Amino acid sequence: MTDTNVLSPWIRRFLIEHLVVERNLAHNTQKSYRDTLRLLLPVIARRARRRIDLLRVEDLSADRIRTFLQDLEETGGCAVATRNQRLSAIHSLARFISIHSPEHLQWSGEIHNIMSKKAARPLVTYLEKDEMDALLASPDCSTSQGRRDHAVLLFLYNTGARADEAAHVQITDLDVGMTPDRDPSSVLIRGKGNKQRRCPLWKRTVAEIRHLMADRDLSEHLFLNRRGQPLTRYGIHSLVERHAARVAKNLPSIAKKRVSPHTIRHTTATHLLRAGVDINTIRAWLGHVCLSTTNIYAEVDLEMKAKALANCKINDEKPQKHWRDDKGLMAFLKTL
Repeated sequence: MTDTNVLSPWIRRFLIEHLVVERNLAHNTQKSYRDTLRLLLPVIARRARRRIDLLRVEDLSADRIRTFLQDLEETGGCAVATRNQRLSAIHSLARFISIHSPEHLQWSGEIHNIMSKKAARPLVTYLEKDEMDALLASPDCSTSQGRRDHAVLLFLYNTGARADEAAHVQITDLDVGMTPDRDPSSVLIRGKGNKQRRCPLWKRTVAEIRHLMADRDLSEHLFLNRRGQPLTRYGIHSLVERHAARVAKNLPSIAKKRVSPHTIRHTTATHLLRAGVDINTIRAWLGHVCLSTTNIYAEVDLEMKAKALANCKINDEKPQKHWRDDKGLMAFLKTL
C-alpha cells in the first residue's frame, strides 16, 4: 500500500483479509459489516465532496459518523440495537486500520470515543404449551408441503435452532439411530461464529425427518422448497409466520404475539426450564456462549415466578388485640 491515507485499500483488506482470513467470522456477520459500509460510504462521500474510491481515512471523521448514526435512527427508522450494530462494525474497521497503521491511532481513538447507546431490553416472547401444540398441528400433513412444514416446525421446537441454522442443516449432519427406542439420534448444528453443537432429537422428530431424507444424497440440505432448492432462513421465517397467522384465527392469544423462528427458540428454552432442565444444559442446547444470555429465560417465565411466589407465601398473621381488650392483662393490673 503506497498511500496509507487512502481509505479504499483499507476497506478491501478489512473485508477480505481481516474478517474472513484472520477472524473467520460467520458469513452473516461478514455481510452485516459489508452492509454497514455500503450505507456509510455514500454518506461520507457526499459530505466530503469526494468520489468514494478517493475517500481518505480522515474523511471518516467522528462527527460525520455521529451524523450518520443519528440519521439511521431518525430518518432510516432503525432501532437503537441496529444503530449499535452499525457502530460496532465501524469500530472494528478503525481498530484494524490503527493496528496496521500507527499514524492513525489518534483518529482511531476519536472513532472509539463514539459510545453505544443504551437500549431497553425487549421482553422475550414465547408460546405456551397449548399455543405451540396448535402451531405444530397447523400444517396439513396429507400433502408433501404440509408434511415438510410440520417437520420444520417440529425441528425448530426440538432443537431451539435459529432459522439460519436450520436452513443450513445437511442430511450428513444427522445421526439417526437404527432403532429409535434404543439408539439416540442427534443433529450437528453450526451456530454463530461457526461454533458447532450436537442436539438430541425426539423420536417424533426423527420419524418426520426420515421421510425427508429418503433416497437423497448426504450432501443435500435437509429442508427444501417446492422447487427442490434449499430452504432459506427467509423461507423458514415466512413458513412460521404463515402458520402462526392461520392459528391466530382460532387462538386469540397467539394473535397478540409476534411469532417467528426465534419465538420458537425462546419457547424451547422456556419449556426446557419448566421441565427442570438446568440452565447450563439449556445454554449448551441453544449454543449460547455466555450463561448470562440464557439467564433471561429464568427471568421471563411467569409460571415459574408464580410457583416461587407461592412457596414464599407468608401465612396470615392473627390480628393482635389492643391492650385495652386484653381482659387478663386488665385483671392483673387491678391486683397490683
